This record gives sequence, C-alpha cells and structure tokens, in this order.
Amino acid sequence: MLIIGITGGSGSGKTTVVKKILEKFPAQEVAIVHMDSYYKDNSHLSNEEKEKINFDHPDSLEFDRLYNDLLTLKSGKAIEQPVYDFVTCARKAETIHTEPKHVIMVEGILLFTDPRLRDLCNIKIFVDAEADERVMRIVQRDTQERGRNVKDVLDRYGLVKQMHIQFIEPTKRYADIIIPQGGENQVAIDMIVATIRLKLQQEGIK
Repeated sequence: MLIIGITGGSGSGKTTVVKKILEKFPAQEVAIVHMDSYYKDNSHLSNEEKEKINFDHPDSLEFDRLYNDLLTLKSGKAIEQPVYDFVTCARKAETIHTEPKHVIMVEGILLFTDPRLRDLCNIKIFVDAEADERVMRIVQRDTQERGRNVKDVLDRYGLVKQMHIQFIEPTKRYADIIIPQGGENQVAIDMIVATIRLKLQQEGIK
C-alpha cells in the first residue's frame, strides 16, 4: 500500500490535483481520505461561536482519529470516514465506508503539520499557488458550498493568510514534490502518476 499525502494552502487547487490523479487509475485501486472530514464536531456551540471557528488552525482538527484511521487502512481493515458539514459546523450522522486500496490519497491543508502523518506518507506533495488565485477560489468555494457571503469571506481572509504563513507554508520543506500552478500543471501531475506507478511496480502491486 502507498499512502500519498497532498497538502497546500486553502484554495491552492488540491482537489483538482486529486481528481486528475484519480483519472489515471482504476477506482478499485485508489481510496481518498479527506482531512476536512476530521474537523472537530462543533454542534454544541452557538451560532456566534461557530462564526469564530478558525478552520485553518491545527487545533480545529482531530489528528489522532485521522492517524488511527490511516493505520487501520494500512493494516488492511476498512474505516468509517466521518463527514463534516461546514454550514452547520457539525459532524453528520452518516459516514463514508472506506476500504483499504493499493493507493490511499490523503489531502488537507494542515496534513504535514503532524509528524506522525508525514511519516505515514510514502509520497508527500505540496500544491502551490499564488495568493490572488487562492483568494478567488476561497471566495467561490465558501459562497457556493459553505453558505457564506463574499464580504464575510474577504473579512476572514486576513486570518486565513496569517494561518497559511504560520502553519502551512513552512510544511513545504517536507514535500517530495511541489506542484506550482495547482491543478493546471499537467506536467507535474503526469510526473506524479508515473512516480506512483513506478512505486506500485516496485512493491509488486501492479
């Protein structure tokens, strides 16, 4: 089994990179674990308190659960991946049944801030993008998927930028591969796909 970690700033294009890599492999060979699923349940908070949640700080995530779930997959057992609702800031009742596959792709903005998670990753990828590009994607995502208005998103961007500089950007040094231009960098994606295939061959998996 190969565990591939994909990180980068909010709005950097991680999801696009993941989708383009997935297109190159049969569905039965690759499983996806989203770090966004492991945000702490905040259903007990008031609406005012929920608005102050800093989703770009490591304290907002259940690293232990993610780490244990990855260990479970690595041992050949399935997991029940949680589902997080960013509109209600709460964990949903349903889960995503995830079977162990030849390749496990884990993606999230704070993935490499935890040494245990870094050590589990056979390939570590950092998706890079200019700040202006990330802002546009954040606005589009948060207004369409998270029920926020443009003003609120832009008002919060100062905090997002600060967290990026403090926690996310420094983890670039742990990456085996850095992808500039996010999901638009087809050359880098092709290189990653070739690297995955080579490692699978070396492991006798494919």
